[in-house]
Amino acid sequence: MEPLFDLAIALPEKGEGDLLRALHRQLQAAILDGRLQPGLRLPATRPLAEGLGISRNTVVAAYDLLLSEGYLRVRPGAGTYVATISPLSPRGKPPGSGILPDTRLNEFWRDPQPVFSTTRLDVLPYDFRMGLPDKAAFPFPVWRRLSARALRALSKAPAAYAEPEGREALRAAITRHVSYARAVSCLAENVVVTAGAQQAFDLLARILVTPGQTLVAVEEPGYPPVRSTFAAAGVKIVGIPVDGEGMVIDRLPEATRIIYVTPSHQCPLGVTLSAGRRAALLDFAQARDAIVIEDDYDGEFRFNGRPLDALQTLDRNGSVFYVGTFSKSLFPALRLGFVVAPPWARQALVAAKAYSDWHSAVLPQDTLAAFIGEGHLARHVRKMHKIYGDRRATLQQAIARHCGDRLRVIGTDAGLHLAAELGVAIPAGGLAEKLAAEGIRLQPLDRYAAEKPTAVNALVLGYGMIPAGRIDEAVYQLARTMDGMV
Repeated sequence: MEPLFDLAIALPEKGEGDLLRALHRQLQAAILDGRLQPGLRLPATRPLAEGLGISRNTVVAAYDLLLSEGYLRVRPGAGTYVATISPLSPRGKPPGSGILPDTRLNEFWRDPQPVFSTTRLDVLPYDFRMGLPDKAAFPFPVWRRLSARALRALSKAPAAYAEPEGREALRAAITRHVSYARAVSCLAENVVVTAGAQQAFDLLARILVTPGQTLVAVEEPGYPPVRSTFAAAGVKIVGIPVDGEGMVIDRLPEATRIIYVTPSHQCPLGVTLSAGRRAALLDFAQARDAIVIEDDYDGEFRFNGRPLDALQTLDRNGSVFYVGTFSKSLFPALRLGFVVAPPWARQALVAAKAYSDWHSAVLPQDTLAAFIGEGHLARHVRKMHKIYGDRRATLQQAIARHCGDRLRVIGTDAGLHLAAELGVAIPAGGLAEKLAAEGIRLQPLDRYAAEKPTAVNALVLGYGMIPAGRIDEAVYQLARTMDGMV
């Protein structure tokens, strides 16, 4: 029997067709990546079949395929040999391997900066991640019932694509919801349903940006995915500092054409844009024909006093695009958000949505429309308002009790997180790393800043996921860890 080449071949235990495809694919790959060198004589079909434990017909068929594709050649009376071809370059070398980015890619995408990781994290005993709600309290039985009803209705409807701007019933429900919850005045025709707030920002970048020319102002520190979205659109970005009254409007460059703000609960400092700053921002936009993108991502949850009016409510010039999402009031996996657009931009925004993905999934839209229409969203928000309010108060009390002057809370009136400035000479990033090793997950403020280190050395603590009963013990451990690092 002829010696077989030293090549590991793994074949499935299935039908002959699967065996043929697997054998052909593995021999082809071995030739392309140079493991079977040009000029190498292959074993005859019979001994190879015996060595692999398969029929000779399968090996003959695999050789014939490779011959027809030019990977093998036959020398009459001498056998079958690997043809002379150029092996493929190695695939997927890791970053830093010395390979230059492929110039066929758009320049931005040759080295895209990651936004927040979606990698599944280890479960830690104390999780203070920002921006994540308590999904355990969501009324899933109600959602399942409404979803089943929506599915039955869809089963009776003709197969067709839906309207890009979103289902009419959902847009009407959103209109009622934002009118009640945030005093936003709009018609259903002003609403465009999106796949979460992130798609809303992407669509707005498509219709508002002139690549290489448009200057976009964002909060610094702020929400990194928005910065990345506009950077990908080819804009010039300027970070505007945030103080106790929100974005410092006096620092906006005259050439600014788009301003992104989180006025109800600034991400990540947690402060509220003051009434005076709101008026100044709208005056700036009107005087320069600029655009304001108002991200009201957790505006439903306000714990002290009457909430300030949304910028969209105060706008009289059609300058404000109001972006909302159900990721905080319901859960992120729903992937539904919306834009309330000025009438002059509606046609372009609907077209951009159609170009992007035609329309959002119909079943969750219809389910959410019923969920809002039957009052379940309002009831759920009221319930969660009490839960999150208790957690926020517990967190503030624990910080005051265990940390004293070493941790000063910033911005506590709204939302699902707060920031706390360190009053000791400990880098927030190093503290966060040490706490993670001790089972406490939180984030340094630097994570939300383009300019590092930030002017404020602070931690960001979300209370959407951690039960109230675990907060005090977590903050106690946080205080002990700070003591050990001083």
